[in-house]
Amino acid sequence: MLNQSYSRPLTFTILLLSGTLLAAEESYSLNVQAEKKDAVYQIGEEAKFVVTLAQGEKPVTGKVSYVVDDFVSEHRDQFPHGTLDLASGNVIPVKLTSPSFIMCRVTFQTPQNKKISTAVGIGVSPAEIPLSLPVPDDFDQFWSQQKKQLAQVPADAKLTHVEHNDDSIQCFDVQVDCLGGAPVSGYLSKPADAAAKSLPAILWVHGAGVRSSSLPNAIKGAKANMLSMDINAHGLPNGKPGQFYKEQSAGPLKDYRYDGRENREKSYFRGMYLRLVRAIDFLTAQPEWDGKTVIVIGHSQGGGQALVAGGIDERVTFIATGVPAICDHSGRSADRINGWPKLVPQAEDGKPDSKILEASRYVDAVNFASRCKANAIMSVGFIDTVCPPSSCYAAYNQLQEEKQIINEPSMGHAAPAHIQEAFFEAVQEHVRRQNSSD
Repeated sequence: MLNQSYSRPLTFTILLLSGTLLAAEESYSLNVQAEKKDAVYQIGEEAKFVVTLAQGEKPVTGKVSYVVDDFVSEHRDQFPHGTLDLASGNVIPVKLTSPSFIMCRVTFQTPQNKKISTAVGIGVSPAEIPLSLPVPDDFDQFWSQQKKQLAQVPADAKLTHVEHNDDSIQCFDVQVDCLGGAPVSGYLSKPADAAAKSLPAILWVHGAGVRSSSLPNAIKGAKANMLSMDINAHGLPNGKPGQFYKEQSAGPLKDYRYDGRENREKSYFRGMYLRLVRAIDFLTAQPEWDGKTVIVIGHSQGGGQALVAGGIDERVTFIATGVPAICDHSGRSADRINGWPKLVPQAEDGKPDSKILEASRYVDAVNFASRCKANAIMSVGFIDTVCPPSSCYAAYNQLQEEKQIINEPSMGHAAPAHIQEAFFEAVQEHVRRQNSSD
C-alpha cells in the first residue's frame, strides 16, 4: 500500500554540561487501504476504506480529512468527503452501484503544520466495464486500407552497426521506410551466433515524450535469446544529444498527440500505428526469426501501442501492456474519464466534441483490443489519473485470448521494477510455451 510520511532529518543536540542527548520528534506516517486485500468489490457491496496513523512505530489518533471520488470531478459531491476523527473510528464506507473505480485520498496535518497525504483505489465489478461506444462499423475496413497503403511502400532498411561491450550480441541502428514520411527508427540486437529460424521476436515501444530509441532494451531482449528491437515513437534519429530531442519536443513534436485529431486520416496516431506494422514487417523478415513468435511490450503510450499492435497485426502472439494510454477516448460519452492524452475535448455544452470524438474512435486502443488475438498481461494502477483504471479495464475486458492483470490499488501512473520483472517473466514464459508447442 502507498504509505507516504512526513519526515524531518533527525538532528541531535549534545548538551556538554549534562551529557543529555535530545532527538527530534519521530515522523508521522499515514496509510489508507481497502478492507479487502485485493481491493475489488462487486456492485451492491459496501466497500470500506481503512485509515491508520502512526508516529514512528506507535499507532496514534488524530483528525484526517478525506475525499472519495470516481475520477470524474463533476461527481465529487456524490461521494463521501469530510473529516474523520480516528479516535472515534477509522473506516470510511462507500456503497457501490455501477462498474467503476473509486479513489480515497486522505490528508493529515501534523502538529508542525506539515501536510501528509496518501490514497488508494478500489475496483467495482471492473470486469463488467464495457466499451464507452461501439467499435465503428467500418473500423476493420479503414485499417485494412491503411495497411494496404503501407504495403505499397517497400520496407527498405538501413542498418548501421553499433559498438558495445559484449561481443556475443550484435547491435544495429535501424531505419526502415514507412508511410507518411517518418521511418521506423530503432535499435536491433540479436545473439551473434543465432541460427536461422531460431529466435522469437520482441518489439519494445515507448511511452509519451520525445527521445531516442533504447539500446539497453534491445540488448536485454537479445540477452534472453530473442530478436529484439526497440523503436522510438516518432521515427527520429537515435543517439543524438539530449538537446536535439528537447528541440523536437518544443518544436515540431510539441503536443504531437493532438495533431490531426479532427480527422482519422490525419491523426498523429495513424502514423505511429503504421510504424508498428512496419517494425513487425522488418523483424519477421529477418532470417533468425522463428516464424511464429512476435511479442510487443510497453508502458503508458507504449502500453497503448502494444494493444494496438495486437489488434492491427495478427502476427503478434503476446503483448505486455503497462498502464496503457490511448484508451477509451470516448469515455466521457459514458460519463467516465478518458485516458491519456484526453484526446477529445468537451464542447461548450459539456459534451464531447462530436467531430473529434468520431475520429478518435479509429485510433482508440480499446477498439484494437477487441480485435487482438494475442495472449496478454496488463498492469493497472487504481489511483492512476493519467490513464484511469476504468480506461485500462475497458481495454482489458475486450481481450479474448489468455490474459492476466496485475492490479495495484495504491499505484498511480508508474512502471515500477516489480511490474517490469513480472512482464519479462511472462514474456519468457510465453516463449517457453511457444517452443514446447513444436
